[in-house]
Amino acid sequence: MKAVVGICLLSLLAGALAWIGGPRTIRSRATTERVAAARAPRCQPATTPTSTPTRSLAAVARTSTAAYRKPGAGLVARFRPRNQDRFHTVFAVLAARRNARCEPVWYRVRLPIRPNGATGWVSARTVDVSSVDTKIVIHVRARRLELLRAGHVIFRSAISTGAPDTPTPIGTFYVKERLVPADPNGPWGPAALGTSAYSAVLRSWTEGGPVGIHGTDDPTAIGRPVSHGCIRLPNAAMRRLFGLTPAGTPIVISR
Repeated sequence: MKAVVGICLLSLLAGALAWIGGPRTIRSRATTERVAAARAPRCQPATTPTSTPTRSLAAVARTSTAAYRKPGAGLVARFRPRNQDRFHTVFAVLAARRNARCEPVWYRVRLPIRPNGATGWVSARTVDVSSVDTKIVIHVRARRLELLRAGHVIFRSAISTGAPDTPTPIGTFYVKERLVPADPNGPWGPAALGTSAYSAVLRSWTEGGPVGIHGTDDPTAIGRPVSHGCIRLPNAAMRRLFGLTPAGTPIVISR
């Protein structure tokens, strides 16, 4: 508060001197600017990771956003503020490139497109960034899903995974959207999490074969590899997972 009052007084003094006239006005303003510059944080422009074992960042597009192979060059894809399902376009942030004032100017992000694992750079001016402390871990062979918060398991469930000819993809992805089906008793159950993963074999499906995490109308499928690549949970478990999982949550799918 004292620093703010001091700067305000200097501004008033500079204004008074400007009214009187003379070179002292210029010197007073220059001194104020030098003091402010000296107090501003300084960084070496660099790219740094943004994730830790217990926290990651999610970026939401607030305007039309272009993703590049490197900052500002080599267009990969363009994204609207809302995706084809009319949900906000979300990216998982991997790293930030900062300027000399320590401000992020570019983010390296995971992209919700084929091929699986696609990344790109988006301008910090086109996205809003928030912190996420949840992570989903899926063990395909064990047919088990775990939700971690701040590094601790807070939820577990048995699941159904992809059948041998339509396997669940292995890799690191993220939750790109949260959906509530019109029919809670239908094949997707009462809730679903859209992910950035795509099936390696179902390319002719709507939207290119995206992989989801959702409920089911066939409880006998749980514990067996019978899906088209999606992860199915019992409906009660899916409701709980849905309530605990924000968009942008990282997903790790292992064998």
